[in-house]
Amino acid sequence: MPGNRYYGGNEYIDEIENLCRARALQAFHLDPTKWAIFWFPCKLRCLHSSSPAHDRIMGLDLPSGGHLTHGYYTSGVKRFQLPPKLIICGGSAYPRDWDYKRFRSVADKCGALLLCDMAHISALLLLSMKLPTRLSTVTLSPHYHKSLRGPRAGMIFYRKGPKPAKKGQPEDAVYDFEDKINFAVFPSLQGGPHNHQIGALAVALKQAQSPGFKAYAKQVKANAVAIGNYLMSKGYKLVTEGTENHLVLWDLRPLGLTGNKVEKVCDLANITVNKNAVFGDSSALAPGGVRIGAPAMTSRGLVEKDFEQIGEFLHRAVTITLNIQKEHGKLLKDFNKGLVDSKEIEALKADVEQFSGSFEMPGFLMSEMKYKD
Repeated sequence: MPGNRYYGGNEYIDEIENLCRARALQAFHLDPTKWAIFWFPCKLRCLHSSSPAHDRIMGLDLPSGGHLTHGYYTSGVKRFQLPPKLIICGGSAYPRDWDYKRFRSVADKCGALLLCDMAHISALLLLSMKLPTRLSTVTLSPHYHKSLRGPRAGMIFYRKGPKPAKKGQPEDAVYDFEDKINFAVFPSLQGGPHNHQIGALAVALKQAQSPGFKAYAKQVKANAVAIGNYLMSKGYKLVTEGTENHLVLWDLRPLGLTGNKVEKVCDLANITVNKNAVFGDSSALAPGGVRIGAPAMTSRGLVEKDFEQIGEFLHRAVTITLNIQKEHGKLLKDFNKGLVDSKEIEALKADVEQFSGSFEMPGFLMSEMKYKD
């Protein structure tokens, strides 16, 4: 911790870290008397500090939108026959708002801690002010290289100070997370901090409080809705039939396609999507969907009409995928043969490059490129 490090010569690093902590609390509108922060790869630290070995943890499974690192609803009977010690609210492919009140209620009934993994939606929470902290969530673990556009790092927000009054609880009860989380980070799971990331986080958190960032976050949601609506207008199926955040999850199973085939065709056309499991899938290696996010292209200045054009590119990519599969077969090794020297893919790639080249990248001017080929 700043001022109490094992190594000497860190007085300026301490100043940077304290500045970063202050900006984080300010950005998320958190009371510094009730909340504290720790850094870096978050979820393992949270689990290590809050759940001893062999404790039960409950979260969304992967096909339901949960994150790979921790797997919402189970029947009441199962929930209380095997009560979890920690409930995780959050995921990586869930296109709707989270029911924080429901999570809080279930956690209270189970006597479980509640961890909010808001890595993907942290920028949108800043915009909407639907912070789960309003419901006394115990810990939150955002990662900053996603919608918040910071470095690849994270922070743990955790409650501190007196606990709210509760029946059967001592009047002077206080939260005891601080020492547990600090010990879980150092010396249990980490040696020294990554000081360059702390400095980069401080910059990202400063930017996150600017009017321009709020406009970006608002546009992210609008763009995700726009591409989702466009795909549905083409007759495609989206999980939950739309989105309320930064992503859409496209269910390809009605087309007889897998996510890895569509991902491969898109890669060859310079379109980045990722294969993703959807509810009912049995394998993450050949899942039935793809996940499409809006933050990166929104950061390049694209608006709704531009995302509709991206939707048209994706429609063409899926049509190409269907044609190749029909001609060469469903086996991946046979399908891959149809990708070689595909004129349709090359034509799509040329259109994608022409379209995307009209949008500048933040901090990078294509007109100043030294090696353009």
